[in-house]
Amino acid sequence: MNELTLGRDNLRSHQRIHFLFMNLGHFFDHLLMLVFATVAALTLAHEWDIRYANLIPYATPGFVAFGLFSLPAGWLADRWSREGMMLVFFFGIGLASITTALAQTPLQIAVGLFAIGVFAAIYHPVGLTLVVQGRDRTGLPIAVNGVFGNLGVACAALLAGYLADHSGWRSAFIWPGIVTVAIGIAYGLFLFRTRPDRDELREKSGPAAANEATEGRQLDRRLLIWIFSIVFFSTAIGSLIFQSTTFALPKIFDERLSDLSISATLVGRYAFVVFALASIGQVAVGYLLDRFSIKRIFMAVAAFQVVFFTAMIGRTGDAALLLSIAFMLVVFGQIPINDVLVGRIAKSEWRSRAFGLRYIIGFTVMAFAIPLIAWIYARWSFDVLFGVLAVAGACILIAVTLLPRQLAAKA
Repeated sequence: MNELTLGRDNLRSHQRIHFLFMNLGHFFDHLLMLVFATVAALTLAHEWDIRYANLIPYATPGFVAFGLFSLPAGWLADRWSREGMMLVFFFGIGLASITTALAQTPLQIAVGLFAIGVFAAIYHPVGLTLVVQGRDRTGLPIAVNGVFGNLGVACAALLAGYLADHSGWRSAFIWPGIVTVAIGIAYGLFLFRTRPDRDELREKSGPAAANEATEGRQLDRRLLIWIFSIVFFSTAIGSLIFQSTTFALPKIFDERLSDLSISATLVGRYAFVVFALASIGQVAVGYLLDRFSIKRIFMAVAAFQVVFFTAMIGRTGDAALLLSIAFMLVVFGQIPINDVLVGRIAKSEWRSRAFGLRYIIGFTVMAFAIPLIAWIYARWSFDVLFGVLAVAGACILIAVTLLPRQLAAKA
């Protein structure tokens, strides 16, 4: 009994430390993917004398890679090693970021962003699988992990704006890259030192692992396909909303908070505050997902998106700032919902690939959101973008109403 108790304590301790590494990975995954959004909007366009609308499409290859390589990353993780793939992630994305700082032309920076996207693609199918592995309740862990990702989004604007003002845009890529490589070294040492314990604890935790994804086993094939279809559709539309808001927000603040934001640092600070406050929505939704119907929570989140995006049209100053907090609350709040659905209905042996397919859809749409933002901004204004996002939220709401009642009852 004492040995079993000690084994469980060791397992919990290992899970907590490993969970911390996964959270840090999510933080830097999103931070490094969005550094360019801030430096392009506030610094690089002026330094290279290129219009913002003409510069941001160079981010497209990175976001294409972010989606395209998710499925291969999940496949390799299932077939080879999930922990090994996370090591590749930390070292690869860190070194790619440092290399991107050497770019002298828009084409070179596009190549660097593509490399960042390739390694960034590893995190979601692999990291999220490790987050839910061996857990019965997955809503709150996924939400907490998501908060770290959102803080990475927030800190991208804050950190990049500060570094661009004080030491140039290149440092915004260099320093986060160095820190990410250092975390990779620490993670490698952690895995090396705990390997014997992890192998032993995996054997002892077999019964717990056997309980994973019981819902996926109980749902028949046609119902499973129907649920995944809705998940993938809402993922695609939700990714368009997420990418449009997070990528464009620094520029939106630059225009609509002109009396409040007079430097890149201040714009980054406002974006950080909005993203950080919006992370509360993700934790709240994650908590609710473990206790109430997924379908009802999903419908409420989608409905609020429609309301807040519509209200944002034409707003400036303090009203724009408050509404930005409101719509980012529900944008971030949607993130854990699809992940919880995939985690609950996908079997453990192919879960990384299921997450990979979800994210290849989501991040591919994210990639095409960048030229969409550029096109809308060049021809009209951000008001048109908010109208498009309101319609997108309505599409998600309609799709969610089609989720089966069986799933709602089990949630």
